[in-house]
Parts: sequence; structure tokens; C-alpha cells
Amino acid sequence: MLKNTLYIFALLLILTSCFKEDDPLPAFPMQTTTIAMGKYYLYQYYFNLVSNEEVKQDVKNDYDLGFECGDSSWHVVLNTAAFMFAGNTGKKDLIEVSDTTGLDWRYDKSDGDPDSTAIGQWLTFTGNDTIYSNLVYVLNRGYDHLGKVRGLRKIKFTKVDSVSYSFEYSDMNDDNYNIFTVQKQEGVTYTYFSFDEGGMQVEMEPLTDTWDLLFTQYTTLLYTNDGLPYPYLVTGVLSNYGNLQMAVDSSLTYENIDLGFAKTKTYSIAKDFIGYDWKDVQGDVNTGNVYYEIVEGRTYLIRNREGLYFKLRFINFYSDEGEKGYPTFQYDVL
Repeated sequence: MLKNTLYIFALLLILTSCFKEDDPLPAFPMQTTTIAMGKYYLYQYYFNLVSNEEVKQDVKNDYDLGFECGDSSWHVVLNTAAFMFAGNTGKKDLIEVSDTTGLDWRYDKSDGDPDSTAIGQWLTFTGNDTIYSNLVYVLNRGYDHLGKVRGLRKIKFTKVDSVSYSFEYSDMNDDNYNIFTVQKQEGVTYTYFSFDEGGMQVEMEPLTDTWDLLFTQYTTLLYTNDGLPYPYLVTGVLSNYGNLQMAVDSSLTYENIDLGFAKTKTYSIAKDFIGYDWKDVQGDVNTGNVYYEIVEGRTYLIRNREGLYFKLRFINFYSDEGEKGYPTFQYDVL
């Protein structure tokens, strides 16, 4: 916990120094944009606020693992859009693992903290030496957009350096054993891997400095009426972690929020700060007869890496034909 707290504090200091002071910007008309995720949320979109464009569209099931790309980076993340989770078996040989009995299943936290992943710290650093745990994990690949189970894999991460990651994996019955190397890519935060077609490296996210928001499904923790946490697949917005700061306000109308007011707010770097709860579920969740209503009077404030401030509000979640999965939002540069 102390390590994570120090990491977040250090990151906040870095971000504060990296974010430029705001410069005057020419008049920027209010933008109204609809993202066509579709009723099954098959597609995810990377969006750039300054250019008001969808930078890239992906199919959410096209990968399983993300590998951090910095020279000294080593974190591995799951595809939370597929409701993936992982369990550490405590064993060091793939052939020793044949079932999931007794596994403590874990999910990546949705706030983007790289030290809060399901895989966790699969290595340690001692001086100039890297010591690998060589522990076997079981991955539950979750579900596709139609709710079809994607199956299990077991995997062991064996090496990382400035240019690549190495790992071995197989089916639970030891079929389809493979050793694979993922190459780190320049200009992106993560590069990705899919178990499909025997295993392949795939391109998902665009260059880090070209996008701000990701419209997608993702796994997060919700809470029962008794305060007990449980993982749930939600549909919403994630931010470009480390490149945006965000705040929210419900005290002023959207029209009355200006730059001066925006500068008084306290900002967060959490990846899921905008998240999913700008809409409310109405109806009977037990039967599935539900619909979504936009939460009125909620405005999100965003400061990008260049020091520009934006205000943003959601106005709809449906297409003109009444199909869900089409979030519509308005935003202005302040």
C-alpha cells in the first residue's frame, strides 16, 4: 500500500510539472458527437478532443493481454472489455496445472494504476538483476460481445527487457503449447497479444499522443446494498492515463462553466474517472427490461497535456432508431 501511495504521489507531481500552462486558444465551437459502439458494444473507439475525431476503431475481443512498452516497463494488463480475470497458481510448471480449483481470481483495477493489476508483480529487481517468479497463471478469457465463453489458458511470463517480453502458454489440457515473444512498440503505452490463431501480436491502441478518450466496455467493482464488492462489466469512457486530468461539477449549469471556474476544481488522473455512471439504469434488471437515462446536470472538466481545458456533458445513449450503444456528448474548449 505504501509503495502504491508513493507511486501515485510521484505521478501526480510529474503530471503537474508536465502539464503546460494554458495558452489562449481561438474560438472553438461546441461539438456534438455520437460514438457508434453498437447495441452489443462490439466496437471501441479512441477519440481526440482537439481534432474532434475518432482516431481508431477496434473490435473489443481482438486481444487478450496488453504489455507495457517503455524501455524499463514490465506491467501486463488484461482485456477488461472482455471481463477477463487471472489466478496465480503458485506453481512453476505449466504441466502441473490442470484445473482452477482454489484459485484466487483477480481483476485489473479500472483506475489505471499499473501496480493494481491481476497479474501483479511477476518479477523483482535486485540491484542490476531481474529475478523472475516463473509462476503459472490461469487466464479466464471472459466473454465475447454475444456472451460466448472465450475459454481458459495457462501462461508463464519468463523474461522482459528493453525491447520485448517472452512467455509460454497452453490450453488447460496442455494442447497448443507455445513460446512467444512480444516486441515492444515505440510511441504507444501498450502493445497487445491475442491467443487467437495460435497466438499473435496485434495493434490496438493508436499513438499515445493522438487520443484522449476511449469509449469501451471495461470491468470495474460495484457494491451490493451491504457494501460487498463484486466485479461487473460496464460501458463507458476511459481516459488516456497519464495524459489527462479530470474533474466533475454539478453545481453550475453547463453554459455557466467557464475557464476561471474550471481552474478552481480538483482534478484526478484516474483512468475511469468519467467512467460509466453518467447514465442511470431504469427498469427491471432481473428481467433485462431496462433502459438508460442520462444523469442531468453533470459536467466533466478535462485538462489535456497541452494545458487546454474542456467541458463535456452526455446527452444521449441511443441512436435515432432507439438502439442503445450510441453515446452522444457535447463539449467545448474553455
